[in-house]
Amino acid sequence: MIPYVDEFRDGELARSLAGKIANEVDPARTYRFMEFCGGHTHAISRYGLEDLLPSNIELIHGPGCPVCVLPIGRVDDAISLSKHAIVASYADMMRVPGSNSMSLIKAKAAGADVRMVYSAKDAIEIAKKNPHREVVFFAIGFETTTPPTALVAREAKALKLDNFSIFCNHVLTPPALSGILDAPGVPLEGIIGPSHVSAVIGLKPYAYVAEKHRIPMVIAGFEPLDVMQSVLMLVRQVNRGEAKIDNEYTRAVTQEGNLRAQALMEEVFELRETFEWRGLGHLPKSARKMKAEYADFDAELRFDIKTRQVSDHKACECGAILRGLKRPHECRVFGTACTPDNPLGSCMVSSEGACAAHYSFGRYRTT
Repeated sequence: MIPYVDEFRDGELARSLAGKIANEVDPARTYRFMEFCGGHTHAISRYGLEDLLPSNIELIHGPGCPVCVLPIGRVDDAISLSKHAIVASYADMMRVPGSNSMSLIKAKAAGADVRMVYSAKDAIEIAKKNPHREVVFFAIGFETTTPPTALVAREAKALKLDNFSIFCNHVLTPPALSGILDAPGVPLEGIIGPSHVSAVIGLKPYAYVAEKHRIPMVIAGFEPLDVMQSVLMLVRQVNRGEAKIDNEYTRAVTQEGNLRAQALMEEVFELRETFEWRGLGHLPKSARKMKAEYADFDAELRFDIKTRQVSDHKACECGAILRGLKRPHECRVFGTACTPDNPLGSCMVSSEGACAAHYSFGRYRTT
């Protein structure tokens, strides 16, 4: 039986968990836990979970928002593609600013044929209905959204759909974690790991977090009680001096993950040697590209895309926020020059962005 979501939003249970956490923390130490995924950031802000935790537990926002980590150069590429083809994009990417504050939605307003889609399947349906026009699917996301893109690539190949291609911007979670842990920055005592990604890849790819970095990690669901329980599990590991990969989200995540989804990704994609991440720089083996067998559906080859590196807006602190070095309200343009209606950076646009979360649910919070 699938439990009702309300069971994971029970206020009394949350306060009970908060009491257990308060009883078990060591008041003489600080616990710095990074929630990797933007979904956790929004749950923490929306439900006021930081207000339930002891003051010596600090929750640090991580880079787990695929829209936020995509560099400006890749956004510019998508906007450029809209001059030559119908560009199908997920909603979050429509308003992310590229160079000179241009975005896909502004390009659409200027006459480009840019269409918002809810799934990769929607994009290929557009190509079927417009056989005489080029259609490019602007594919982004971590391992959660990669299998659906692989499915439409397979379908396009089977149908010999020669007007359809994919601008692939799928990135991988483990290399991003490595980029955070290997770089100088905020010292971490634990990581709240992503749930939906882990349902696909399983627990095995995170072993290095415990083995190399000696940091505990708990895979957590997105509901508030999931997050609170995960914090308690991390506190207990830290207090015992342990470093292991634990699984709070047992109702969806297994050790092996979804083997069929993994096989599908391996069929269609291979690893890039390196890929630029906003805030993290170039990370090796951290993104996917189309395999040679699917080269006919690779928009980068079809349109000879050569991404250039573009610096973020000078006033935007999105890069530092994605690395956990700053909190959203510490950005000097947060809530003033940069708002969801007028975003200067991707962290204020995405439904998983830390700045959007703080603006929507904790705008006036200063600590």
